[in-house]
Amino acid sequence: MTSWRDRLSALARERLPAELASAWAALFRPGIRLVSAGEGPRVGRLGGAPMLPAEAEWPEWPGRGPLDFLAAVDCAALPREFLSIPLPEAGTLLFFYFDGDRREADDTPLLEDVEGSRVVFVPAGVPVAERAAPDGVVPYPGRDLFGEVVATAPEREHLLLEQTVTASGVSLAEAAEEADLPPDYPGTDVFGELVWQQHGKGPHHQVGGFAAPVQGAVEKEIAAAVLGGYRDPRLAEEAARWVLLAQIDSDDEAGMIWGDAGMLYWVIRTDDLDAGRFDRARCTLQCG
Repeated sequence: MTSWRDRLSALARERLPAELASAWAALFRPGIRLVSAGEGPRVGRLGGAPMLPAEAEWPEWPGRGPLDFLAAVDCAALPREFLSIPLPEAGTLLFFYFDGDRREADDTPLLEDVEGSRVVFVPAGVPVAERAAPDGVVPYPGRDLFGEVVATAPEREHLLLEQTVTASGVSLAEAAEEADLPPDYPGTDVFGELVWQQHGKGPHHQVGGFAAPVQGAVEKEIAAAVLGGYRDPRLAEEAARWVLLAQIDSDDEAGMIWGDAGMLYWVIRTDDLDAGRFDRARCTLQCG
């Protein structure tokens, strides 16, 4: 059986100096890529109508309107041996977001607009029924999602690139800057380029693992929003407390376009994740 990390490890050995490739590969984490066809288990659904308890209210952004339902993930169906985060053994995670472009509204949630997105957890055994979208909300086309295990890795300004020291005594970020790399892989961007080569054509929907940022590290972005700026001396400490819960990519087939063909990321503090406080997850959008 081929290891989930083999392809990315091979790319790293091909493109990077041996010491740099070895140090970076040691950080790989498995992620569960959510694809619309594949050999893996059915793990959820993109778009369509959510299954909600009768007493549950449809999430909304106060003053703007109801959120759009994006995806459902069945925790029991995920390949648990490859989960990098401690999700419940059963139950369903529902992801909502206010899609201002689709609604022809002027508002798109910013990081400080914490109610512009929501993660709802429905425990196993709770009676649920398909819920029609509120007036003014047009559901995205629904389709099943299947789980595919992929290698994920820190890239584009992730803290671990600065904190992981190679055998030569310099950080991964410094080693990448100093390495003799192909001209189309400048500096630490080489890590992001290798991850995208491994993943191939999108969309790159995913649960757990490292985020695949369009711009900088999403953990730093969230930490800066929490602390009030990137200059706060506690930035690294705060960023280290956050992990990726899920990412939902732009997806033409589903009618999901985030900004300029960007990506939505839900991240959550590790203590909230351990306690099952999914309502405290934060969402950020990155695009080109």
